[in-house]
Amino acid sequence: MLVHGLGMSHRYLARLHRELASWGDTHSVDLPGFGGTPAPGAVMSVARGAALLGGALDALGVTAAVVIGHSMGAQFATELAVHRPELVSHLVLVGPVTDPDRARPLVQALDLTRDALKEPPSGNLLTATDYVRCGPRWYFTELVPMLAYRTDERLASVAAPTLVIRGTEDPVARRAWSAELARRAPSGTLVEIPGHRHLVQHTAAAATAAAVIARVRPTAPTTAGR
Repeated sequence: MLVHGLGMSHRYLARLHRELASWGDTHSVDLPGFGGTPAPGAVMSVARGAALLGGALDALGVTAAVVIGHSMGAQFATELAVHRPELVSHLVLVGPVTDPDRARPLVQALDLTRDALKEPPSGNLLTATDYVRCGPRWYFTELVPMLAYRTDERLASVAAPTLVIRGTEDPVARRAWSAELARRAPSGTLVEIPGHRHLVQHTAAAATAAAVIARVRPTAPTTAGR
C-alpha cells in the first residue's frame, strides 16, 4: 500500500506503483481531502488517517501489507503499524517528516521551496496541481497534526521491520533525522539514493522500488541506489 503526503495524491506515487506492481498486488490510496476527495468537517488526526488505511486494507482482504508512506504519509503508515500491527508486515518511510528541530511552518516552507527549485518539472507540476485540488484551507488544517506528530517516538511501538529511504539531496528529510529514525525503528535500515531529492519515489522510482524489494525479498536481484 502506498500512502501520499500532505496536499498530495496517488498521482505522484504512480511511477513507484508501476514498479512495485510487477512484484505483487499494489494499492495506492487518496485520503479524505486529498486528490479531489471531499474533506472532512474537522481536522483529520494522524491516528484517524491510519484508521482509514486499516479499514481500506480490511475491505481489500489484505492481512499483511508492505506499507509505504511518503512525507506525511510516513506518519500515517507509522501510526497504522502501531495500532494495527497485524496488517503491516514491513514499514517503509520515504522522505519522512517531521524532524522536531524543523517542525515550524516557516522552516518547512523554506525547505520545500529549496526542494522545488531543483525538482524536475514533472514533479513540480504534480505537486502544484495536487496542492490546488487540496486547497489552502485543508492543507493548513492538516499541517498542524503533521508538525506535531513525533514519528521518532512512535517508532518505538512499531513491531514491523522498517526501511527509511531518502534522496541524498533531500532538504526536507535530512540525513541526521532519517538516520535517527532508522536507529530507533525495529530492524531499521536507512537507504539513500544518490542525487535525488524529496520526490525520490517519483524521480528514482526504479531505485526506490528496488530498495523496498531488497528489504522485503532479500534474495531478489535489485538495482538499489542507481
